[in-house]
This record gives sequence, structure tokens and C-alpha cells, in this order.
Amino acid sequence: MGEGARYAIYFVPAAESHLYQFGCSVLAYDCYTGETVRRGADFGASAAEWDRLTEEPRRYGFHATLKAPFHLSPACSEEQLISAVQSFAELSHSVPTIAPVVRMLSGFAGIVPARHEAATGALATKCTTMFDRFRAPMSPQERAQRLALGLNPGQIQNLERWGYPFLFSDFRFHMTLTGKIQPNRRDQVLASLQRTFDHACGGQPFAIDRVALMRQDDGNANFRVILQAPLRAAA
Repeated sequence: MGEGARYAIYFVPAAESHLYQFGCSVLAYDCYTGETVRRGADFGASAAEWDRLTEEPRRYGFHATLKAPFHLSPACSEEQLISAVQSFAELSHSVPTIAPVVRMLSGFAGIVPARHEAATGALATKCTTMFDRFRAPMSPQERAQRLALGLNPGQIQNLERWGYPFLFSDFRFHMTLTGKIQPNRRDQVLASLQRTFDHACGGQPFAIDRVALMRQDDGNANFRVILQAPLRAAA
């Protein structure tokens, strides 16, 4: 995936929100502080199993992707990227509100909207296109890893142009809670997550009302929030 820091633009709920507290307790990681979080005792499986199930998403923190991770172009600085994210947030945006549910997605569990919300895709499209000037070209290794996923022609076109395949019509807003779950464990894990989520958040709708700029110092590090910018809602 290349050397040095990577950046990403995510939706990360407010640190004090019930939604964020639920998400970081599942992953046992707080991407605001960079610290390990004690996981609750009501997830219905052993600590070792939950550590294994959440190992991959823990690296990214509890989030929804708006602009996938990228290395910074040599022509740009972190300070310029921070300023651009702040300026972006101050534009007029249609701020979506979603009703969340816990679902299985290609073998992993995540929080998704109960109903399609076009404004989430529109926000991700803006982030993908407007911040692409900050993205360094893909390394050959990264390109090969993506192509090995078995992409369709449209996804390959997205990869070549924007550095990530699952964009535009292939974008699905989701907040990942686990890595791949064995088929014989999926029903139990999903039921446990749904029960804990309902208890923590009550299924309350939430607004995609902010963007977070994330930084991963190197390939062995977890992503952390370096900027949280509230979106200015359209009048």
C-alpha cells in the first residue's frame, strides 16, 4: 500500500454520542484519542473471538467512508488538506438523516440505512471528486491488490480514475462493525450486535452532519481523527 502516512475523509459520529460510544466499544478502539476501549460484557461471545472479529475494522476506527484512504500527493501538504476540508465543510450541503439498522454485508456486519438515502451518496461523490487532487497515484502493489478482488469493468474504471473501485452507483453507506464472520456464526453475532445496538442507541435516526479528516501514520498504525468539521446545512 506504499510507505508513509495515509489520509481519509470519513463520517465519524460525535465523540459524546451514543452511536459513537457503541461503535468504539464494539471495535475496542477510540479513533479520537487513539486509545484502546474496554469492550462491554454483553456481546455474547468471548473477548478473544471479538478481538479476532474486529481486528481489521479496528485499524480504521468506527466510521463511514466518504473518501477512501490515500497517500498525500507530493505537491500537497497536510496543512493544505486540513484547510481544504474546513472549507468544504463550510459549503452548503444537503445533510442526510438515516434510520440505522445492523445488517450483514458480504460476510461482515455493519450499520446501514434502513432505506436508501440519495444524499449520502451525493456527499460521498463530492468528497471523492473534490479531494482527489490531494491523492498520490496508486502504487503498483495497491492496484494489484484491488484488481485481485474481481472487479467489474465500471469498478476498474473507478479504480484507475479515482483510486478506489466502490464509488458512485457502487457506493453503499455503511459503518463496519466486524471483519468476515464464519457462516455458522453470522446469525448469532448479528443478533448480539443488534441487541446491543438497540440497547445503546434505541435505533434513533442520526444525521450525517460532519466530516472527519483521518491520518494513519504508517501501515502498522490505526487511523485517528485529526480534524472534525461540522457541515453547514443548506438553507
